[in-house]
Amino acid sequence: MSTLADTKSMPIKPLTILHTSDWHLGRRLYGRMRYEEFEAFLSWLEETISAQKVDVLIVAGDIFDTMTPSNRAQALYFEFLGRVSKSCCQHVVIVAGNHDSPTFLDAPSQVLKFLNVHVIGTACDDLTDEVLVLNDVDGTPHCIIAAVPYLRDRDVRSSSAGESADSKDANVIKGIRAHYDEVASIAKAQQAKLAEANQRHIPIIATGHLFAAGGTTTDDDGVRELYVGSLGKISADMFDECFDYVALGHLHVPQRVGGRESIRYSGSPIAMGFGEARQQKQVLLVKFGEASKQVTDETSPSKAIDEVISFQATETVAPIEKSVEKLSKKAAAQSTEFMDDLFGFGDSADSEAITPNAFDDSISSQVNAIQSNHSKNNSILVSNLLHYDESRQMQVISLPIPKFQKLAQVSGDLDVIQQTIDKTIQSLDATESVWLEVIYTGNEVVSELRDHIQSMVDGSSCEVLKIKNTHTYNKVLNQQQISETLQDLNEQEVFERCLVAHSVPDEQKSILRDAYEQIVYNLRHEDTQAE
Repeated sequence: MSTLADTKSMPIKPLTILHTSDWHLGRRLYGRMRYEEFEAFLSWLEETISAQKVDVLIVAGDIFDTMTPSNRAQALYFEFLGRVSKSCCQHVVIVAGNHDSPTFLDAPSQVLKFLNVHVIGTACDDLTDEVLVLNDVDGTPHCIIAAVPYLRDRDVRSSSAGESADSKDANVIKGIRAHYDEVASIAKAQQAKLAEANQRHIPIIATGHLFAAGGTTTDDDGVRELYVGSLGKISADMFDECFDYVALGHLHVPQRVGGRESIRYSGSPIAMGFGEARQQKQVLLVKFGEASKQVTDETSPSKAIDEVISFQATETVAPIEKSVEKLSKKAAAQSTEFMDDLFGFGDSADSEAITPNAFDDSISSQVNAIQSNHSKNNSILVSNLLHYDESRQMQVISLPIPKFQKLAQVSGDLDVIQQTIDKTIQSLDATESVWLEVIYTGNEVVSELRDHIQSMVDGSSCEVLKIKNTHTYNKVLNQQQISETLQDLNEQEVFERCLVAHSVPDEQKSILRDAYEQIVYNLRHEDTQAE
């Protein structure tokens, strides 16, 4: 029987995989429905699949935002799967995330198999059911997918009375590792048999919906802790070397794990909060075999062929042919910080020296951020070669996603906010709109701040969804809490307010917090769709 080293030396049939995750269909942003954005993204994704000639689509969890998705969210999901099944895409692999109902996703899985849509909602009792051998149109094996869904607490550990937090954490990690080790063992056995029969290396791709230790998040992205007490954060060494690529979901910022180029989060396709407004969202293309040597790709539905080197917007986009060797050297030269937080943007205002024109610079930098990161039609979008592995005959390319709704954070005192909003309004055309989060950082105490901000946008295509007041005096005088709403707080903050309001003794707070965290965890993870 062939060993792993033997199979890697074999040729690989051309294969293109697209990795995406964290759609959160049905999610709202401070009360605003976002179905038009979701619909636009799915249309873009369908066109991209055809333009890139994708063979396998992987969705690594959190397809829906809640366990009881609305009828409209369900319609978007099923209509998309129906359309993609008629495209060049030969297989779709979907695993559940922590926001999804496992049984809801599993319910139509037998029907969806007829469309070559493979759904793993619940962790399987027999782990061979999580190892999928996907064949091409000729009936020969394309790849092996270790389709591991989000592993709930009950899937990975058995609880015991009086168990300490450290013991819980160790047992969660141990259970996750054991699950992946067993799936890897099954996949390697399958790979060896197929390699011997076909004399080809059959790539193994694993999925996961996990929280990697050291992972990057934003303040308002809605990413939840997966286990009680923030347990279960995994490391890159948990994944067996047999996995040619690991497609992860859960974190919304695109990033690799532990410096491993082949273990990646694709990130969410649209900004889930204002903290993500300046990120360039992406999907990931993973190409094997001869497909990995083609580096001049159509990267957007507009069919523009972009340079797959760096994320630098240029005025001219032209076909560029370069050798894989040259591209891989340039990709390797990119900084570790850039690779780990692929599309994060620092606040340029923080690094600028204070000048006599600092007031104007502050306004210009905010407006430029809105314009440059939300350009109309997103026509200048550049793909990025992240990684090329000659030994595995594989490359990973990021494809930027257009922004379908402008989001922006505006900060400063009332004068800066007013001028930034005015310039933003002037920069929009008749068909554009922008949703704003306004952060007041002035020293002046402003009563009725919301009324002031609202008067600035009345009659325009700007809409203020959230206002933050960071003024210290307001906090002291409790004026901030008067204008606070529940949407400004999460459930933990509400609980902490209750502890203070009811004068709970410090020695009791720890016990109450642990009990509350367990209750919240149970509420979030109870599958309301299950019988």
